[in-house]
Amino acid sequence: MKIKELIKKCESQKIEFKKSLAERKEILKTISAFANSKGGKIFVGIEENKNGSVKEIIGMEIRGREIENLSNEIKQNTDPVIFTSINLDKLKGKTLLIIEVKESPVKPVFAKIDRIPVAFRRVGRVNQKITANELRRMISEGKEFLWDSQVCEDAILDDIDEEKVRWFLRKAKAERNLDIDPETPVEEALERLKLYKDEGLTNAAVLLFGKEPTNFFLHAKIRCARFKGTDTHDYIDMKVFENTIPQLREESLKFIMQYIKHGIFFDENRRYDRWEYPIRALEEVLSNALAHREYNTSAQTQLSIFDDRIEVWNPGELPDPLTPEDLKRKHRSIPRNPFIANGLFLIKYIEQWGKGTNRVIERLIEQQLDEPLFQNLSGGFEVIIYGPGKKFEEEIEREKFHILDINDRQKKAIVYVKEKGSITKREYMKMNKVSDKTAYLELKDLLLKDIFNRVGIGRSTRYVVK
Repeated sequence: MKIKELIKKCESQKIEFKKSLAERKEILKTISAFANSKGGKIFVGIEENKNGSVKEIIGMEIRGREIENLSNEIKQNTDPVIFTSINLDKLKGKTLLIIEVKESPVKPVFAKIDRIPVAFRRVGRVNQKITANELRRMISEGKEFLWDSQVCEDAILDDIDEEKVRWFLRKAKAERNLDIDPETPVEEALERLKLYKDEGLTNAAVLLFGKEPTNFFLHAKIRCARFKGTDTHDYIDMKVFENTIPQLREESLKFIMQYIKHGIFFDENRRYDRWEYPIRALEEVLSNALAHREYNTSAQTQLSIFDDRIEVWNPGELPDPLTPEDLKRKHRSIPRNPFIANGLFLIKYIEQWGKGTNRVIERLIEQQLDEPLFQNLSGGFEVIIYGPGKKFEEEIEREKFHILDINDRQKKAIVYVKEKGSITKREYMKMNKVSDKTAYLELKDLLLKDIFNRVGIGRSTRYVVK
């Protein structure tokens, strides 16, 4: 049908009029709606009446690389990526821009509106938002439309690390009693995990088991840094890890444990072993960040360690209708990547049913730490866990006193040395009102227990903390 005949019609299931490219958000909504329906065309340069008929042909002026920029903007703000056909045509001496959208074979198609992915469908000449309940229903019906269920272009079975699959199957059998023998052929195992289709490997399969996942997803990495102090851009150490999701989690956790405090000591009766932050809470935060992030983006997951806190940021804000406040109370689980999340669930890296953030809070409170901060930030989601600061070191000292087989006079001497730098036998006798022999034996006991060191000889002998 010629353009002249098309615009004689009103806006409809397959036709939309826009006055100019300034209506970017509405154009993106319509692209999502057409892609989720039967396709359609957007005519830019036409002002419509309230009933959707043509009011005036305004036309538009195209400058420089405007069409190329528009095409790239559509690709960057649709998921799965929509490749539109953009053309120019003349009508009554005015230039119209026509965006043709075909029905997408993978549904629903999300449009990023103010950086938040939202899906629309076309009903008559109206774009209607697809609700979270409808999305959940589509998942329950087995409709594979989400990013992690899509086929990874150019990936073949040789790109899968067989040993990673075997490790996963062994762990899943031990943790969740998964009914897949660890020696099952890789192709069959991936099919049963719904990570391999007739068309090929899914994105989730490559991220969970790939030999080199970044060959397909360049930014599927985690950037870790230990910064100086509490508010600085200077870092002590920085590493970028590239691996499968389970290994990224383990490597990031090791990085954290390298740079947070750890109190460990014991005698024959009792052991004290405590980290500055609860490790299980950190595991949960890392697992959630890697499971629920957006992978079709140029951003990387970021882990930042400061003297007083740990920050974890991942691309992709909370999915609608969840809010950061919801995470601190009972809430539903709405995974962005359900196949990745299911893989991590099977090896017990995450739990389902929306309880992960609640467990993080519980573990922090158990260790007398503040509740974490959850927030949407810069197109992503951030968790900030606040540390104990000097309180942790003070607690370790108290516990050391409690666990060591020493008397109150010796504990008092340790405090004295920490304040003054050293102590003599005479000072010990005077402070504790004991004899020369008692002071000698108790100080010797502290030497034998590797608490004190002796410096100097004769009357100049002093005792310092080892």
